[in-house]
Amino acid sequence: MPRMKKVRNFISKRKIKDLKNLVSRRKIESVKNLLSKVGHTVIDRSKLLTEKILHETKDIDSKGTLDIVDIINKEDAKVASAVHKERKNIARAVELIVKSFRSGGRLFYVGAGTSGRLGILDASEMPPTFGTPPGLVRGIIAGGRRAVFRSVEGAEDRRPEGERAIYKVGIKDTDTVVGIAAGGTTPFVQSAIKAAKRMGAKTVFLTCNPGTKPETPTDVIIRPVTGPEVITGSTRMKAGTATKLVLNTLTTAAMIKTGRVYGNLMVDLNATNDKLTDRSERIVMQVTGQSRRAAKRLLKKARGRTKTAILMHLRGISYGDAQKRLSRSNGFVRDALESSS
Repeated sequence: MPRMKKVRNFISKRKIKDLKNLVSRRKIESVKNLLSKVGHTVIDRSKLLTEKILHETKDIDSKGTLDIVDIINKEDAKVASAVHKERKNIARAVELIVKSFRSGGRLFYVGAGTSGRLGILDASEMPPTFGTPPGLVRGIIAGGRRAVFRSVEGAEDRRPEGERAIYKVGIKDTDTVVGIAAGGTTPFVQSAIKAAKRMGAKTVFLTCNPGTKPETPTDVIIRPVTGPEVITGSTRMKAGTATKLVLNTLTTAAMIKTGRVYGNLMVDLNATNDKLTDRSERIVMQVTGQSRRAAKRLLKKARGRTKTAILMHLRGISYGDAQKRLSRSNGFVRDALESSS
């Protein structure tokens, strides 16, 4: 019994300590929020297209479930064409990113709320899909790690923290920074872009509004105009979908241009789970015409490297020679296969 009492006392003290820490963190957030609003004028966003009312959905609350689904789907169907209209600007941004990668630089996404989360989502998919180092593509979100899972009050309005976030990651002149702001006015993002430009990085501004511009001129502006949202101002919908399509294209195209794809196969994937192991084996089977058992043996000899396994089999060379050949061809499987030595 005395031991149980000690345990209860320990747990109670721990709970009190945790509660104090929580209250303290919330006080800090409240103070930060208040400080950020000192001398701060609220931006009038009523003229932004993404804040306008979509007249076709003014009575959506009176519709049946299937009608609501149809209305949302009809609006979503407009997104792909909006992104298509920006294809030249997207291609220009891809070239900047490729140049960064080839010169040892990185890609950073900067955003708040949904925009920030979409950047982090895209960045997190790069290592397993394309075998990239974790730091090659990174996402920065206003409010930090906690903001990935829940809203951090006022984080997007804290202009100094946007600049601070850029300095913290050590932006270099070989990097590319993509600022994502559906409405185009987010202070955190505007400040981050300005700081990145000052540090010599290439900058891209991604927004879904026709009338907003970055405070500092950027190298590229990508502007898929998706119009008013089904629910007024809810840019997690069409604007968010357009953002996801653009980010998919930026990184996928950049990975293709840097040799991480052969044909349409992700030959640089990291086989970190059963699904990716299966995919790696099937890629080797498809390219070499070998059985699954033979593909497994080949991958084992290639130390799990799909590219190397393909080259070893098709050129009849050793692991070491395959690696050298890939190195000379900058990782491009096609070039390595066509090379005479």
